[in-house]
Amino acid sequence: MSRTGTAGRVDGRTARAERTRAAIVDAHLALITEGDLRPTGERIAERAGVSLRALWTNFADMETLFEASGVRVLASQDAAFRPVDPALPLHRRVEEFCRQRAELLQLIAPMARAAAMREPVSAQLHRNRLKHIDRVRDEVSVLFAPELEMAGPGRDQLLHALLAATMWANWSMLRDGLGLDVAAARGVMVRTVTALLLNAMASGMS
Repeated sequence: MSRTGTAGRVDGRTARAERTRAAIVDAHLALITEGDLRPTGERIAERAGVSLRALWTNFADMETLFEASGVRVLASQDAAFRPVDPALPLHRRVEEFCRQRAELLQLIAPMARAAAMREPVSAQLHRNRLKHIDRVRDEVSVLFAPELEMAGPGRDQLLHALLAATMWANWSMLRDGLGLDVAAARGVMVRTVTALLLNAMASGMS
């Protein structure tokens, strides 16, 4: 057989493997979105239309599947993300930042709920969460750079407070714990972020 023919067969197998992996990730996330927060390998394989053997051939274990699904979730956030202009007045920056945080948190809500159930025993899910935190940390550091600078020695504490106020754990408390709708929960986030920044600014100027 020619090299061209061999390369074609290899490319074809690679393409099929990629389609199978994508179908498995699709099935995993679809089941979670529909409310099955701990889908089994059997359920995922059935939903993907592949054999259980094919599932574990493409993913060595649930941890590797969590990694691939985490990449997909981050990609969906990237597609929906629109940077807020750091030149806007503070109240506009806070409003736009919290509006987008609410949208993104709603986007990942089913996956975040599922991850929270398994993260205590999953190193990969913990790594996935740290990636989300790092992304929000980078955004906050740029968007509220002047206010963080004004906080002086309290800069890191302010940054951590802003992160805690705008990540999934707090959003879950507002939505699931207190039963607030999206608009009301976003309003609480705006109030919290505004209070943190204004308090830090006042302390820095005193």
